[in-house]
Amino acid sequence: MRHNKKKGMKLGTDASHTKAMKRSLVRALFENDRIKTIDVRAKAIRADVDHVITWAKKGDVASRRLAIATVGDKDIVREVFEKAQQGMWADRNGGYTRIMKLGPRKGDGAEIVIMELVTEPVKAKAKKAAPVAKVTKVEEAPVEEPKAEETEVVEEAAEAEETAVEEAPAEVEKAE
Repeated sequence: MRHNKKKGMKLGTDASHTKAMKRSLVRALFENDRIKTIDVRAKAIRADVDHVITWAKKGDVASRRLAIATVGDKDIVREVFEKAQQGMWADRNGGYTRIMKLGPRKGDGAEIVIMELVTEPVKAKAKKAAPVAKVTKVEEAPVEEPKAEETEVVEEAAEAEETAVEEAPAEVEKAE
């Protein structure tokens, strides 16, 4: 049974403290556009930040009320909704945050990250070239005839081999 089990990360505290911590981090991220926190907390608030920005892109009253309930500050929500109306995230369908790892914290070794809002426009991926359906046969290159000097050298080498082959059986017959 799942009596009183809530979804999401607990982050080492009770439910009310986790909720307050997440709300505080989301508020700080929208105020400063960048925060420095531990990896687990950044991953925990990523979904909340994405929900608020999606509601801001929608822009209706119900979405504004949901965002105020999540963030807890009307002024910050108003600024986020204004940025969304100006088209800050118009071409982006998600992934409004970026998490960059800095390394372990000196005291306890917790992974420290910088979490920031993504503001640059989306770059379209380059389309792959369509594979060639028809395979054409390559013609053989014409063989160039060797120059006169080369033919003389080749002919002399061939004559020397022929004379060596003719002399060799004669020596074998004499040995018998």
